[in-house]
Amino acid sequence: MEIIRVAPFLEYLDRVHERTRRVIQCVREEDLEWVAAPGRLTAGDMIRHLAGIERYMYAENVHGRPARYSGHSRELANGLGATKAYYDRLHAEARELFASLSDARLAEKCLTPAGTPITVGKWLRAMIEHEAHHRGQLYFILGLRGVPTPPIYGLTSEEVMARSVQSKS
Repeated sequence: MEIIRVAPFLEYLDRVHERTRRVIQCVREEDLEWVAAPGRLTAGDMIRHLAGIERYMYAENVHGRPARYSGHSRELANGLGATKAYYDRLHAEARELFASLSDARLAEKCLTPAGTPITVGKWLRAMIEHEAHHRGQLYFILGLRGVPTPPIYGLTSEEVMARSVQSKS
């Protein structure tokens, strides 16, 4: 997907964010800081990371500014309510910054934190892929914890199979 206009990008971002927010709603207090193994991120870490990286890296970089990402620790938001509020607040701030971009800016270059020049539209596409990656991790963690989660696009794989025409191979 090439991102060449801001308005359709914002609509797409809203849909992606809604899918991520649905799985975040499934996180329980007792699952928030559960760690699968030493050195692994918790669900809380991932939620705080998604919020902070969107706002303080991507939204800054696309405006030609350096990243201000400060990590994903509990000091940023401790507890389920605070973590969800942090996620929502930083997403709203980032979305506002994305909405202020011009269509022409999407074709211009910005610098990643590594100092690599990249087209703004491609950097925003990378942000969406990054969010999808961590959303998948949240689904996995919740699955390990036995927490029911919503199907990402409305149907489970079993429901798709039940509605599919079976091939005769």
